[in-house]
Amino acid sequence: MSAVSLAVAGAGGRMGRALLEAGSADPATTIAAALDVAGSPFAGRDAGELAAGAKGVAVGTDPAAAFAAADVLIDFTRPAGTLAHLAAGVAAGKPLVIGTTGFEPPQLAKIREAAGKVPVVFAPNFAIGVLVMMKLVDMASRALGPAYDVEVFELHHKLKVDAPSGTALKLGEVAAAARGTSLAQDGVYARHGATGERKAGTLGFSVARGGDVIGDHTVFFLGTGERIEITHRSASRATYAQGALRAAKWVVGKPPGLYDMDDVLGLRG
Repeated sequence: MSAVSLAVAGAGGRMGRALLEAGSADPATTIAAALDVAGSPFAGRDAGELAAGAKGVAVGTDPAAAFAAADVLIDFTRPAGTLAHLAAGVAAGKPLVIGTTGFEPPQLAKIREAAGKVPVVFAPNFAIGVLVMMKLVDMASRALGPAYDVEVFELHHKLKVDAPSGTALKLGEVAAAARGTSLAQDGVYARHGATGERKAGTLGFSVARGGDVIGDHTVFFLGTGERIEITHRSASRATYAQGALRAAKWVVGKPPGLYDMDDVLGLRG
């Protein structure tokens, strides 16, 4: 079986570099294109300056050219950039793996619309350990029920622009769904001043930003006389890159549709 050829968006960023490294090291994948925004200091330069294994691939700024060269594009950038890449993917009839977070509802609708035309793997987190964490949160929330208060805490580096993180929101969605509610109904995202007592059944979020922390998430289940803490800490972006590569290899050849990592790992249902 021939290697899957990858296009990596946001090549000059930290996650882009991790993807270039991982994709060039995996014998089942090759780096066919590296993409960055127009005006990037890396545009036109050899991607080998970003990741040694990507040597010989020029960093481009044209999504159409990237799709023409590759089987699939991996995108961990910003919502506006991702939507532009998505449009190019639809035009090319090629799949995408999207790890970007911070989308607004109308932008999410565009992703769902595009997934009716090309296969898209879209997930808030590609670390396999986080996927296991979500299963544990689901199990705990079902077993403990609304008698236990749920709080989601997340910590990320100072350059992250959206809050709460996509992973934190997904963890909250999992906990809410497991006890028959939703974040739209019971999510609490800010507390300041005289807030009054905690309303029963709500799911709270708290956020911290600083330094170069890659990503920490904890879900607290707080009952009378006890608490359960389910925590995942990322020490390297390589964990996300490996999960994204797994998704990229899986999605090539799939029919149009909106997939997530449960589909990739065979955990659906």
